[in-house]
Amino acid sequence: MSTHKNIISLKTIGLKLILVSLSAVLIVGCSDDGAMDSNDMASSTMDKKETALDHAGKHMDPNYVCPMHPQIIRGEPGTCPLCGMDLVKVEEEAESNSKEKKLLYWVAPMDANYRRDEPGKSPMGMDLVPVYDDGGGSDVKISPAVENNLGVRTAKVERDKLWRKINTVGYIDFDENKITHIHLRTKGWIDNLYVKSEGERVKKGQLLFDVYSPELVNAQEEYVQAIRSNNKRLINASKERLVALGVSDRQITKLHKSRKASRYVQIYATQNGIVSGMKVRQGMFVMPNMKVMSLADLSTIWVLAEVFESQADWVKVGQSADVTLPYKPGIAWGGFVEYIYPSLNPKTRTLRVRLRFNNPDEILKPNMFSHIKIYGGARENILIVPREAVIRTGDDARVILAMGEGKYRARNIVMGMESGDWIEIKEGLLEGDSVVTSGQFLIDSEASLKASIQRMRSGKDGKVDSGMADKIMGTGVLHKLIPSDNKLNMSHEPIEALGWPDMKMDFSVQQGIDLSKFKENDMVEFELEKGVDGYEIKSMQLKMKPESADQRKLIKTNSMQPNSMQEQVK
Repeated sequence: MSTHKNIISLKTIGLKLILVSLSAVLIVGCSDDGAMDSNDMASSTMDKKETALDHAGKHMDPNYVCPMHPQIIRGEPGTCPLCGMDLVKVEEEAESNSKEKKLLYWVAPMDANYRRDEPGKSPMGMDLVPVYDDGGGSDVKISPAVENNLGVRTAKVERDKLWRKINTVGYIDFDENKITHIHLRTKGWIDNLYVKSEGERVKKGQLLFDVYSPELVNAQEEYVQAIRSNNKRLINASKERLVALGVSDRQITKLHKSRKASRYVQIYATQNGIVSGMKVRQGMFVMPNMKVMSLADLSTIWVLAEVFESQADWVKVGQSADVTLPYKPGIAWGGFVEYIYPSLNPKTRTLRVRLRFNNPDEILKPNMFSHIKIYGGARENILIVPREAVIRTGDDARVILAMGEGKYRARNIVMGMESGDWIEIKEGLLEGDSVVTSGQFLIDSEASLKASIQRMRSGKDGKVDSGMADKIMGTGVLHKLIPSDNKLNMSHEPIEALGWPDMKMDFSVQQGIDLSKFKENDMVEFELEKGVDGYEIKSMQLKMKPESADQRKLIKTNSMQPNSMQEQVK
């Protein structure tokens, strides 16, 4: 008997020692609170001496804690002695924790999409982790301390105007309307070439080169003979021949006065500009099909810009534009859209746009690289959010909606135009909603684990069938069957996976479904699959017949609805 009492005493002593040790550890863990100097410590000790058990009690039932230093615990509001931040109140969760949580599914630690309804191993060999229902539904709730650590920032959904400003690049080119090509209209030899190289500047009427051509010499002699014969008909015919062969009016007048054929015919510049594409040299033999040289006027130039396919509808002829050059920072030249090419570049998938700019000082030179801004006007009275708030997933886009009091919800959206740092929202948000702009990806990951983003269809027993994650299921009542066209008309209940309300509409039926097994007013359960022209019924089976008055009333109400959603579904 005494031995039994001794054992009990030893156990009691052991438990006390463990409790005292735990209290000492907690005090040591809170030693950072000792940032106060020795005088403050002494005065605090004199006011109220805290035992190890009292301090341990604070950890067992904390009231206020520092967001950055969880070891700093107080029983009343105050500030952290280490960082100066206000202490936050710890929410009472004893009641919720006392309730037994419901097991939803088991998930792989490294792949949130791998889910099972029983324990096991992931494809990577890791143990599956249980996920419980914490009563939050599809919302994610985080504490103020976690919000602060994540650096969560929000922004309001605004109704404003969004400018269609296109930022792109391009290359400067000659204005082809101000380029002339020099060709001979008869074969001959280049003599006395006065322009030696490309890039030389010439003025209108300046002598470019002399050409010797036997045909031109014969034409001059015919003109002289016609003048001597005083035959007006021959004079006009021979003169027209000289003009057709490219002889200038200046030379014809000189020939008429001197009445002596010249061995050389002079070729003059037809406009101001620079020499471009010079293909001849002194003494070369040329033919009419050979381009001797080109003259380009740089007083106006073209800028050929590339516009993304998604912005092709923004650009219109006549819109204003600015161009800047890397070698002239801070200077912008103003121009306008002159022409939009009718087809896209098959390699870059961009639309080619031609802009026209005045260039009186000839600072803009052909083949220069340039930055271009095209101003396409503004869209008024639209909802916009910051670009950083949108989470893109390839097939769709979503934002994290701040519900208040630490609650967040993922919301699918339909985006419109994008301009600068802002994106238009066509569907999914209302003016004044708060969206997360920083830390949203971590919140979205937590929401995915709770199946708020990719909802899974649960069975009657609450377990999740892993094969149902990608299925779109629905229930409805048949109204009309058209087996010849593989179509039917039904009133279906809300389809949560697609966000559809209950409505009446037509569906196409895939091959393999025998519509002869069904009749009007049958209640069916069906599976949808995305097809070319919209969602199609992939499989269908009888569920039950509507017998209650409420069901018949619902069917009658749905049957009166028009097929207003049919085009939207397609």
